[in-house]
Amino acid sequence: MSAAHASKFTRYLNSETGPKTVHFWAPVMKWALVIAGISDFARPVETLSGTQNAALFATGFIWTRWCLIIKPKNYLLASVNFFLGCTASVQLSRIIMYQKSLGLTTSQAVQTTVFGATFKDMWAKHEADKKEKA
Repeated sequence: MSAAHASKFTRYLNSETGPKTVHFWAPVMKWALVIAGISDFARPVETLSGTQNAALFATGFIWTRWCLIIKPKNYLLASVNFFLGCTASVQLSRIIMYQKSLGLTTSQAVQTTVFGATFKDMWAKHEADKKEKA
């Protein structure tokens, strides 16, 4: 059968991003990270890792851009990376809002979340700052 007469399915099957390539299977498997992130929406916020979600946020959006630059463009990989970044941004928002509700300033909450300082350390610093101002 000639390429001109090949069915759409056959062309897709043999394409550069079809199911015979890593360009197909890598994003399919990466959806597990997105699903895990979505399942973490039900977890208590104090058990979430800020540094892990910051890394997922950054890599998700960096790789989304990269997927649209490379040849062949990989829209399946771009979509999974975009949703990975979105899921991580929701988690980061939850973590920062929780820390602010405990009395940390926005700056302290972001530092605690992104740089991995423990909440106990940041709370001690917050209390020391309050005593200095008083």
